[in-house]
Amino acid sequence: MHVQEWLETVPAVAVYALVGIVIGLESLGIPLPGEIILVSSALLASQHGDIDPVILGACATAGAIIGDSIGYAIGRKGGRPLLAWLGGKFPRHFSEAHIATAERSFQKWGMWAVFFGRFVALLRIFAGPLAGVLRMPYWKFLTANVLGGILWAGGTTAVIYYVGIVAESWLKRFSWLGLVAAVLIGVTSMLVLKRKAKKTASAAEATPTPAPVGD
Repeated sequence: MHVQEWLETVPAVAVYALVGIVIGLESLGIPLPGEIILVSSALLASQHGDIDPVILGACATAGAIIGDSIGYAIGRKGGRPLLAWLGGKFPRHFSEAHIATAERSFQKWGMWAVFFGRFVALLRIFAGPLAGVLRMPYWKFLTANVLGGILWAGGTTAVIYYVGIVAESWLKRFSWLGLVAAVLIGVTSMLVLKRKAKKTASAAEATPTPAPVGD
């Protein structure tokens, strides 16, 4: 079952909780599809009035900020042995190469790596724990964490919600135009392909067959 189809079967409160928990766990350092859940929920909110996009965005933002903060505390306490343990549990996400890439980003960009890392799937998982392991000053981490969480979670919810509303309205109003366009595109493509095939066949027939060697 598709994520959005499944979300349609649960009450709005459960959707809010699910979004907050999944994004929080992902931000904490557990590889989960937080962005997929958020996008699917925002699309669902644009189609059903039961889900309030403001509450949805607030839950997503809270999950992102709280999860990252817990990840920071765990990383600061666990240190590098924590990264080695995560590498054993989740080798696909916490491989040595991925950790090295994330660490270079943190060393080069500092708190900006936390802020912009919110928009990158790999860094979104690493940001909290790695900032703690590298002992980034907490006030820097918290500033970047809050701003990044608000912009990513709130911004994603708002954009997807309004895109969903506009798309649904457009499709209702111009669905017949879309059907006509699809038919025209299909017929045109078929004619073009048929013409190209005919030219290729003609060119092959016009090409002289090489005489056998020795004649």
